[in-house]
Amino acid sequence: MEGNNTRTTKKAISTETFVFLAVIALIFGGIASKMGVAFMFKTMMATAHDLLLNTVFFIMAMAVVAGALSALLSEFGVIALVNKLFAPLMKPLWNLPGASITGAVATYLSDNPAIIPFAKDKRFVVYFKKYQVPALCNLGTAFGMGLIVTMFMSTQGTGFWKAALIGNVGAIVGSIISVRLMLRQTRKFYGAEADEWFDKESTKEDYFMNHREIREGNMFQRVLDTLLEGGKVGVELGLAIIPGVLIVCTMVMMLTFGAPDNGVYTGAAYEGVKLLPWLGDKLSFVLNPLYGFTSAEAVAFPITSLGAVGGAMSLVPSFLEKGLIGGNDIAVFTAMGMCWSGYLSTHIGMMDALGVRQLSSKAIVSHTIGGLAAGVVAHYLYMFLG
Repeated sequence: MEGNNTRTTKKAISTETFVFLAVIALIFGGIASKMGVAFMFKTMMATAHDLLLNTVFFIMAMAVVAGALSALLSEFGVIALVNKLFAPLMKPLWNLPGASITGAVATYLSDNPAIIPFAKDKRFVVYFKKYQVPALCNLGTAFGMGLIVTMFMSTQGTGFWKAALIGNVGAIVGSIISVRLMLRQTRKFYGAEADEWFDKESTKEDYFMNHREIREGNMFQRVLDTLLEGGKVGVELGLAIIPGVLIVCTMVMMLTFGAPDNGVYTGAAYEGVKLLPWLGDKLSFVLNPLYGFTSAEAVAFPITSLGAVGGAMSLVPSFLEKGLIGGNDIAVFTAMGMCWSGYLSTHIGMMDALGVRQLSSKAIVSHTIGGLAAGVVAHYLYMFLG
């Protein structure tokens, strides 16, 4: 996306240079003072290596399977059927046209930016009023990587299908809140033009909801091409999450876990300084009633989801192995991970692609509230249904 590649100029050395150095010195100096410089870097490399081998490739494998499945569902009209069934819910719940369910389904089966091509399609935006189009960013992000997150969560440990499905319901509620809050902001932004149709010149035919593109060839050829192309998209998605998982999650892991049982650092993977659990413990009076986390360490998941849900997912196996989370946590993780799905790293670029970058802060605030609400809903649903 263009927004992510924009460059400008600045003085070679400025105030931010020294602020940046101070922050880096504070973070790494604090960790090194507790672990030792050598062990800090050794643990950093060991953790990143283990995440690459045991988490990234697993997520990539799931992305390939999910990508192939989603492409197959699209090719043979199953997604079109879903559109028909659920389109009537969009207006009363999200205050968006029925066609918008297509974008939500697309992002659920792939990732946040998948909704942008729809927003650029005249056959799609013909159904939207001006103030509704920017809210597509929040709608798409709330369902980003939904299928992969759900499959991953439900297959952990002894299986958490019920918790993962409850998490999906929480994410849906979070998406409604996020979109509704964003629509209030976009209506103010457009003012008198808010209720004008986005594309005045287009004729409002029901084309988009009643037609779908298919590949050429007989059914066998279409199935084979669809599976291979869908799997290829999964590989690309798996490669795309590597920086987020290795960089963000390594740091989060080191801020989450502590020294070995004997208290002596060895430089092994997943050692750290336990800063986030300390913060989680201090905030437990707020977090426990809202989310019911099993342990203070669980707060690391939603924090990581802000930047990379793939990185957040990689925390789950270690948490389960150490007995730090249970079914309720899986439900909350699924809701917040799916609803947020790394929105801090994609929202600005997506809003830029929609041509309303000036509304990025409004979209981020709205989506932050939606994600927090998603976790609360998932927690209380799990209490009643789990």
